[in-house]
Amino acid sequence: MNNPLDTALFDRAAQFAIEAHRGTERRGKGFPYILHPMEAAIIVSSITNDPEMLAAAILHDTVEDTDTTIEQIEELFGPRVAHLVNTETAPKGASWRAKREVQLGRLAAASRDSKIVALGDKLSNFRAITLDYRSLGDGLWSRFHAPDGKRDIEWYYRGLASSLADLSDTEPYKEFTSLIESVF
Repeated sequence: MNNPLDTALFDRAAQFAIEAHRGTERRGKGFPYILHPMEAAIIVSSITNDPEMLAAAILHDTVEDTDTTIEQIEELFGPRVAHLVNTETAPKGASWRAKREVQLGRLAAASRDSKIVALGDKLSNFRAITLDYRSLGDGLWSRFHAPDGKRDIEWYYRGLASSLADLSDTEPYKEFTSLIESVF
């Protein structure tokens, strides 16, 4: 029998994320978008069982990709979850590169907890990129909004690996850097 665990916060966050992402598809994948935040939460759970970090992992794209506001996240899930989600939310309105530069700077200065949530997201994303690269090769890079295609994506993911280097003692980080090396 499994040990009892208080999952109330995560359960509410998962239900909220499912509703927020309802009817959306992971770009070009043909499956429900919610599977990506779920995978991010699973990756985070391999490092910690902290309920607020798990909630933030499954909620990480709600502010960036839906009508959800950071204020709603704070009201429903508390200030720490809101802070973790906000650290993971890309700024709106800037150019592709400017957004990524802000994200990299924010992550480099972030707490270990914020970096763990970000790693869940970024590893999930790069697992998908790796699978697509294996089947599509360099044709994959045209899917991205990055102006310089593969070069920009490589710059960004190597920057992420550097910003997240505090997590080099974790298996997800080792997988992340290994996948980056296999693609670039």
